[in-house]
Amino acid sequence: MNRRSFIQSVGILTGSAFIAFNADALGVKQTGTPVKGRVTDGKKGIKNVVISDGFSVVVTDAKGNYSLTPHEKAISIFMSTPAGYEFKTDYNVVRQYENIAVKTSFDFKLQPLKRNDTNHHFIIWADPQVKNKKDVKQMMDTSVPDTIETIKSLGKDALIHGICVGDIVWDNHELYPDYNAAVAQMGIPFFQALGNHDMDYRMGGDETSDVTFKKVYGPTYYSFNRGKAHYVVMDDVRYLGTEREYDGYITEDQLAWLAKDLQYVDKSQLLIINLHIPVYNQVKNNQDFYALLKGFKNVHIMSGHTHYNDNNLGNGVYEHNHGTVCGGWWTGPICGDGTPRGYAVYEVNGTELKWYYKSTGLPKENQLSLYVEKLTDQMRLMANVWNYDPQWKVEYLLDGKPMGALPRETGFDPLSVTLYKGDQLPVGRKFVEPIQTDHLFVTHFSPTVNKVRVEVTDRFGNKYSSEIEAK
Repeated sequence: MNRRSFIQSVGILTGSAFIAFNADALGVKQTGTPVKGRVTDGKKGIKNVVISDGFSVVVTDAKGNYSLTPHEKAISIFMSTPAGYEFKTDYNVVRQYENIAVKTSFDFKLQPLKRNDTNHHFIIWADPQVKNKKDVKQMMDTSVPDTIETIKSLGKDALIHGICVGDIVWDNHELYPDYNAAVAQMGIPFFQALGNHDMDYRMGGDETSDVTFKKVYGPTYYSFNRGKAHYVVMDDVRYLGTEREYDGYITEDQLAWLAKDLQYVDKSQLLIINLHIPVYNQVKNNQDFYALLKGFKNVHIMSGHTHYNDNNLGNGVYEHNHGTVCGGWWTGPICGDGTPRGYAVYEVNGTELKWYYKSTGLPKENQLSLYVEKLTDQMRLMANVWNYDPQWKVEYLLDGKPMGALPRETGFDPLSVTLYKGDQLPVGRKFVEPIQTDHLFVTHFSPTVNKVRVEVTDRFGNKYSSEIEAK
C-alpha cells in the first residue's frame, strides 16, 4: 500500500468507522427495549463472555446468547473480550463495542488466537499530547519508530497490545487521526483511556465532556482479558463545567459497574487497571475505589497525567505513574523530573508481571542518568533512577572501589533545571518547569577521584550501570 492510500485508509478512523456516530446516534434512545445478540467464534457460541452497557453486566449462556435492557444513559454495548481470542480492531485501534442507538441486536464474532496467550506483553503510552502538526511530526519521527523497534525486539511470535493512558491530544481533537495513524503504523492492537486534554469543553458538565472521545474511541470505561490477566480501562477525569477545570474522581456509575465486572474475575488473576490521573494522590474518592479491589492479591494501576515517572506501593496495589511520550511537552528530551521521554514495556507470565521503562531513542539498558558537580572542596554525585521502587538497589564505586548504597534524596534533576528552569525556557512553551523528584541518589566524594560508577539492580534482578569521569 502506498503512503497516500495508507493515509486515506487511516482517515477512516475518524470517518465512517468511528464517526459514523452522529449527534443523533449519541442521543437518547427508546428505553426499556432489550438488546440481544450472540457471541461466536464464527461457528459456535462462546459461553461466559461478559457483555455490558456500562451499567448492567451479563454473561453469555452456553450457546453464546445474551440479553440486557440498557440503562437510559447508555449509548453503547461492549464486550469484555475473553482470553484466547483476537481483539477486534480498525487499523489497530481496538473496537469491542457497538452503538445501541442504531439497532437492538448485536452479534460479536471472535477470532481464536493461534497461540496461547498466558504469556504476553503490553506497552503503556502516557500523554502523547500533540498540540499541532509539529508535535505530530516529532511523534511520528521518534516515538513511533522507537516503539516499532521495541515490538520487533520482543520476537515475531510475541503477543503484544498497547494502552494509551490519556491525553492522546492536547485539546485539539482534529489530531485524533494523526494519533490513529501512529497506532496503525505500530501494528499492535491499542486501547485508549480518556485524559483531561481529550475532553470537550463548553458543552456542559462532565456528562457531555466525553462526546468526541466516544465518537472516535467508544466507551470511556470497559474491560478485556488476555491470558490470566484482566484489564480494566477507566475514566477518572471529572470535568467541572468551566473550561479546563477538572478533578480526579471516579463516578459512582463507574464504581457500580466495576463492582459488577469484577464479580466475574477470579481473585487469583492479575488485575491491571488503566486510567489517566494517578489514583493514590489525586483521585478524591480513591478509598471507595480501593475498597472494590479488596481480595485481589495482584493489582497494578497504570496512570499518566503528571509528566513524571513515579512508582507507588500502597492500599494493596502497585501504581505505575508513567513518564510521557512527549517528555517536556515536545520541547525537550526529558520530563520535568529528568525521566527521558518514552514509554513502559510490560511482560505478563501467567499472573506474574515484569516491566521496564524504555527511553525514546536510547537502548533498553538506559535506566539512569549521572551528574557530577564540583563544589568548594569536594565533588557531588547525583544519580537519577527514574523507575526506582523500594526493591531496587542503587550502589556506587569510586575508582573501582565499591562504596555501598547511594543515599536517596528529593531534589531537581540537573538537566531539567538547565532545560526548563526560568520564565524564558523552554522556547515555545515557557510554562514547562523542573519537577522535584524522590528518585535521586546523592553522595559527596574527594576531588582526587577520577572515575565514578553507579550500578543499579531492579526488583527482577536485572543489572544496569553508568560511568562518568569525575574530572
